[in-house]
Amino acid sequence: MCIKMRDRLAIVVPCYNEEEVLPMSIETLMDTLSRMISEHKIAPNSFLLFVNDGSRDKTWTILKEAYTGYDNIFAIQLARNVGHQNALLAGLCMAKEHADMVVSIDADLQDDVNAIGEMVDAYRDGCDIVYGVRSSRKKDSFFKRQSAQMFYRFLSIMGVETVYNHADFRLMSKRALEELSKYEESNLYLRGMIPLLGYQTREVLYERKERMAGESKYPLKKMLSLAFDGITSFSTKPITMIVTLGVTVLLICLLAAVYAFVSYYQGNVEKGWTSLILSIWFIGGVQLISIGIIGEYIGKIYKEVKKRPKYNIETFLYKENGEDK
Repeated sequence: MCIKMRDRLAIVVPCYNEEEVLPMSIETLMDTLSRMISEHKIAPNSFLLFVNDGSRDKTWTILKEAYTGYDNIFAIQLARNVGHQNALLAGLCMAKEHADMVVSIDADLQDDVNAIGEMVDAYRDGCDIVYGVRSSRKKDSFFKRQSAQMFYRFLSIMGVETVYNHADFRLMSKRALEELSKYEESNLYLRGMIPLLGYQTREVLYERKERMAGESKYPLKKMLSLAFDGITSFSTKPITMIVTLGVTVLLICLLAAVYAFVSYYQGNVEKGWTSLILSIWFIGGVQLISIGIIGEYIGKIYKEVKKRPKYNIETFLYKENGEDK
């Protein structure tokens, strides 16, 4: 892979109701960009690209002001809220048309911006994908730390290839993004899709910070939803587990039938109301769970076959050589 000394970098930042933290994020990222330009790591026309994912606060107003005030800040306004993964993909696909390498980072800047320089160094060494990986989870609560570890282990058991302790803080080359754009599925789980691309990769370790302002846009409910999408989008093992569970229940029922016949011929027959009700509830619960899991897969197929657009860009604020486009 031929690499120029000063390739153009784009930093993509998805935003949803980030008015409290956005001014600080813009200042911090601009300082980072300016420092790397002065160190001749990246081209002078490198830029920040913010993606407003249908925010209901003043996020878009702040982004328009930043676009007016800086030559290398660009912004995308999506027509409606489409979720973090779709908003991030919108930014990546747009950025690859104007940059040689793209870094994605969340607006709260809990991910360390100083690691971006190391990512660029890895890119210059020939890596097409550079993962930002947390060095530890000491700052997380006990519940969050344990649940995250269980989640990564479960993904591995399910056969989903992921990078441990990596979220969406990464660098991708233009070539890698071109390949990613060929993946047309509607049910996005970028953390699982990107390892499928292949290419040379590297990990950059960093210490995750506390959020500067505002509140997390990924509460427990959304985290669980993302985890479920990751499993069902990349693995059919849950369906295999349903078959195994069904066979297990059948064997238990056969053993129960043998026990019932033996008890009958020995004259130890009792009413057995409790055991009967428990059996009905158990089998009924297994059936409902099984139908639910199969239904989720059918629902995903339903979404995929319709091939609806994943996002709609309402406005793209972009300058080329200081002139609006």
